[in-house]
Amino acid sequence: MWRKRAIGWLVICITGLVLLLVRLMQIQLIETETFSKHNVNLLEESVNQRTQELVIDNGRGNFLDRNGTMLTHKKVSVLVLFPFLKKTDWDIEKVSTISGISVNSLKFAVDAAKKPFAFGDPEPIELTTSQMKRINQLKIPGVFAIEKKFERSSIPAEQLIGLTGENAKELKERYPSKELSEKTLLGVSGLEESFDEFLLPEGKSKLVYHVDGGGAPLFGINVKYVDPANPFYPVNIRTTIDKDLQQKAEDLADQYQIKKGGLVLLNIEDNSVLAMVSRPAINKKDPYNGAGITNLMVKQQIMGSVFKTVVAAAAMDHNLDDPTRLFDCSKKINGRPESKYNYGMLNFTNSFARSCNRTFGELAKELQKTDPHLLEDYADKLSLTGSVGWQGEVYHTSDFKQLGDEDKGRVFLSDEARKDPNFIAMSGIGQHEVRATPLAVANMMATIARGGKKEMVRAVSKIEYKNGTTMVDFPEESLNGDSISPYTAMKLQKLLREVITNANGTGRWFKDLPYEVAGKSGTAETGKFKDGKQLHNKWFAGYFPFQSPKYALVAVNLDVIDSEGGINLLFADMVKALYEKDTEKE
Repeated sequence: MWRKRAIGWLVICITGLVLLLVRLMQIQLIETETFSKHNVNLLEESVNQRTQELVIDNGRGNFLDRNGTMLTHKKVSVLVLFPFLKKTDWDIEKVSTISGISVNSLKFAVDAAKKPFAFGDPEPIELTTSQMKRINQLKIPGVFAIEKKFERSSIPAEQLIGLTGENAKELKERYPSKELSEKTLLGVSGLEESFDEFLLPEGKSKLVYHVDGGGAPLFGINVKYVDPANPFYPVNIRTTIDKDLQQKAEDLADQYQIKKGGLVLLNIEDNSVLAMVSRPAINKKDPYNGAGITNLMVKQQIMGSVFKTVVAAAAMDHNLDDPTRLFDCSKKINGRPESKYNYGMLNFTNSFARSCNRTFGELAKELQKTDPHLLEDYADKLSLTGSVGWQGEVYHTSDFKQLGDEDKGRVFLSDEARKDPNFIAMSGIGQHEVRATPLAVANMMATIARGGKKEMVRAVSKIEYKNGTTMVDFPEESLNGDSISPYTAMKLQKLLREVITNANGTGRWFKDLPYEVAGKSGTAETGKFKDGKQLHNKWFAGYFPFQSPKYALVAVNLDVIDSEGGINLLFADMVKALYEKDTEKE
């Protein structure tokens, strides 16, 4: 009996030892980087337990403005101190004298520290080049003057650039063949998402020292500098944004209390984004949720009378712009008397300048009788209904899109609407199902200013390696499809200028600006109400200077009541800011 019991206990013990051995093999040899259902990296965790580190650069690629200024981050020369200093006798007085930081402040910061830190973080005190050199010449272990990368508290063009976040599941799905830490940041929206594959880090740059269980130095007080040591990474994404103009645009949008809407500014010469503002802003406390994460400047909106530019182009090409023909602008598009906007009898040019709905409702119906797809064709010719952001072949991707979250526009949704006179008339004034993004509207103005030449809009000009050489270039590219003729573009230019110079034009408020503006206003009914009042989208889209166009600008205020939310002052002040900037260069 006792032999059986002994053998039984022996089997149990051996089985337990085998199971324990298997478990140890699983931990030590097999699942070292993906342990348990949580995919814990045991190697990283073991290193973390016995080291303390200060990350100097997270290794993710950077976004630059067109002049090379960092947009999302800044590099600051800072004083770095390690917590083991509290247990050593170091020359705190000399560090204080050089840095200008009091001895008490330095001592208090070190005594309170549990890990390495940049003094003053999150608003670190910046050192001069001379201060950095003198501090490092002291060669005090645990005291360094380095250049560290910090995230900006306020990021310009934040919806255009986008957000990053940690998501282990998404990381594996997006990059199944790459060996990446679960804490690797991923692009969640905007350019961060579009260019994510290029921005992935090769590794972090950091200062590291080894500690025992009590936090004391394990192998002396030598601090190790760890760096991926790749001269090509991280890369820089050179955007076309001008940081100063972007900041001015954001300040003006906030000054005029744009709660929903924004601004798009294009450089006509190379058809690139100089500034893009979308409101509401991203909620810093909960950035991944809420309306602020959406870039409204690349989302389709009801555009109202701005669409009359398309109708005008089609009308002129089909000889419906006879200057002797008069339209009854004392009536609405449905034939009922017009009480608020009773302009009497107007010809084609004055109808455009004063934005007479009756005229363009009638013209739209006449054009549709000629060809049910005519309005859509001309909207496409003016780059309103397709994607306008840069897209093309980049490495293994044949259809790479800089603006991956960009909407397309539209005119009609069904054949019934294309043939219904009432729907056609409403479409002719930019209502019913007519939609376009503010970016596409700005591109339409740039297209007209260039004489009808359609081009893709670039938000990024190139990707640069760390050493400054070019990795990927994004050249200027034409948009596919037909375009309006130079002659039609010239006639549209005159019409858009008439909106400003006509004594009764809807853009007459801009006639005294330092740059001569050409453009079109729009006030679209949204079908939404607040406190029983109809909400509108208010637009002004134009380009300037009129004789030698440099800029296309769209300002839009969405979902505002008719008596509020005007957009003219925002547009005008942006024009003035550009004039001042240009005259400073001369």
